[in-house]
Amino acid sequence: MLTAFHIEITRLALREHFSSNALETIIAGNIHQDNLRGLIGHDEYHFDGNAFERANTYLEEQRALTVSSLLAHAAPAAWSAFGRLTHAAQDFYAHSNYIAMWLACQPVGAAPAASEVEPMDPELITAGALRSGKVYWLEALTLIQPLRPLIMPLLPRDSHGWMNLDSPQRGHNFKYAFQAAVKRTTIEFERITRALPQDLLALFVDQ
Repeated sequence: MLTAFHIEITRLALREHFSSNALETIIAGNIHQDNLRGLIGHDEYHFDGNAFERANTYLEEQRALTVSSLLAHAAPAAWSAFGRLTHAAQDFYAHSNYIAMWLACQPVGAAPAASEVEPMDPELITAGALRSGKVYWLEALTLIQPLRPLIMPLLPRDSHGWMNLDSPQRGHNFKYAFQAAVKRTTIEFERITRALPQDLLALFVDQ
């Protein structure tokens, strides 16, 4: 997703749980994934290129690093790791066909509200039909606005350029991806905190 939406999603999901200092560090870790080094050669940071196994391993690594940092009483490191985790988890919905698959499973003629989206349907999460967009080098030219209409028709339909739900300009499904990302961010917070002893929970939320 675009940076502004990563920030909005993270705030919506976590602002009631963390101090402002902790939340800003989490957000910084989240959006840092979209710097140049994070965009080149790191499909696992963004659930790109069908790298689902590597991306899920990356999520596990960041969960473990969040907890180990708390055990070492290194709260800023825990917040940064959690920020990286939330970025990848949020991008799953914007960069894969999960939302399209979930909508296709709804009753014919049904138009569920975006708030009803189920972010962790076990059958869809592991479905063989799950796909995410590949980043082609040609796609970099679409960042130059006058070239975008010329380049887009040249990109394969399995490209990130065609598949992404990074902003409302990508159509109706963006609002479902947005709400799924908010819910998933909350799920990741609950997953990490449910087993934390009270002292480490207090350290994590900084309140």
